[in-house]
Amino acid sequence: MALKTTRWDITEYLGSDEEVAAYLEAVFDTGDPDEIRAALGHVARARGMTEVARSAGITRAGLYKALAEDGNPSFATIAAVVKALGIRLKLAA
Repeated sequence: MALKTTRWDITEYLGSDEEVAAYLEAVFDTGDPDEIRAALGHVARARGMTEVARSAGITRAGLYKALAEDGNPSFATIAAVVKALGIRLKLAA
């Protein structure tokens, strides 16, 4: 009997603001810009790329490109996406 597997998708576990906050906090703690870019992409997909792009003032295709695995979004794009997602970044020493 063959083992049946399904692809695990983080976006299925990002339904609440608390889940999103915990996920992003853990990723931001790594300090890895590639992981942060990917995590913002996961949250944007969970919230709906079209709506996030519209709120961020960029095209849907531009948002996909910026947050793609080989994407290199500008800080302005990251700031717009964070704002569109309704996330507030807090700095602490």
